[in-house]
Amino acid sequence: MAFGGFERDARGAPMSEINMVPLIDVMLVLLIVFMITAPLLTHSVKIDLPIASSTSSNEKPDTVTLAIDASGALFWNNQAIDEAALAARLEEAAALSPQPELHLRADKDTRYERLAQLMAQVNGAGLQKLGFVTQPE
Repeated sequence: MAFGGFERDARGAPMSEINMVPLIDVMLVLLIVFMITAPLLTHSVKIDLPIASSTSSNEKPDTVTLAIDASGALFWNNQAIDEAALAARLEEAAALSPQPELHLRADKDTRYERLAQLMAQVNGAGLQKLGFVTQPE
């Protein structure tokens, strides 16, 4: 039998060796299953894929730095500017293609209300890319 029987040998000790026949049967069955399924896994389907002919654009948009100090003074690329000129420059920048990235730098003592008004003005002009520039302490 596979796992021994009720009878014991003359010494009265149980059988201490492993019966390998069931393990070999399982291994042979798995071998046959894998031999049958392996050719099915290598079957491929031919597909005509489209060829992309686009080139990547290496043109990077310009960056504009808009700074505001604690007193509320505005600086466009490190040049002082007033509110009326700011609106005109924002509309000019929004009309460019591609639109420049606007980097907003603010003094740490600037009121949030003033920053919110400035962000609303940038959004109203039509600029899509606005980023905040900070300096680590």
